[in-house]
Amino acid sequence: MLDAHIRPLIDPPLNAAGRQLAGLGIGANTVTLLGLAIGLVAAAMIALGAPLWALVPLVVSRLADGLDGAVARASHKTNYGGYLDIVCDFLFYGAVPLAFVIHDPAANGLAGAFLLTSFYFNGTSFLGYAILAEKRDMETSAQGSKSLYFSNGLLEGTETIGFFVLICLFEPFFAPLAWIFGTLCFATGALRLWAAQFIFTNDRETE
Repeated sequence: MLDAHIRPLIDPPLNAAGRQLAGLGIGANTVTLLGLAIGLVAAAMIALGAPLWALVPLVVSRLADGLDGAVARASHKTNYGGYLDIVCDFLFYGAVPLAFVIHDPAANGLAGAFLLTSFYFNGTSFLGYAILAEKRDMETSAQGSKSLYFSNGLLEGTETIGFFVLICLFEPFFAPLAWIFGTLCFATGALRLWAAQFIFTNDRETE
């Protein structure tokens, strides 16, 4: 919901940094994988009981996630690069809740499982929508220039990063925050599914 409002603010500095990295010969896929590695370090720190320290690599990881697209735009965009980016994003998004479960399975296990299930449902609704949008040659730049069609929703990347920062700052409240955010994720996926029926119902396609 906030991505379209945040992009105009963060894209100019990211694009400038992306041009510099591209000029140095650093590829977008390298930035993507580096961002994932840093994000997994953050998850490992959370699992080891240091969520406040994990904030630094977590934020750096998300900056890298925005920077890889800027590097690609300044050099050479590929379908594989967009594919790699979304796969790494989903792995990172799953690793953070899992880390809280590993840290305290008794307190966080059920809420963490609920949250991960909501991510699974929301992510599937997002990717399925993107596939159908591609078949219709639909385009949008509301969330910036993307390899996939990014359908909007109640919760997007900005809200998810904000949630991760919140649960790192207030680790004892992970469970109630996870129940709330997971519920909103289910609502986001359900609303996307509901909206899709009005756009794609008349499309003819064999199952």
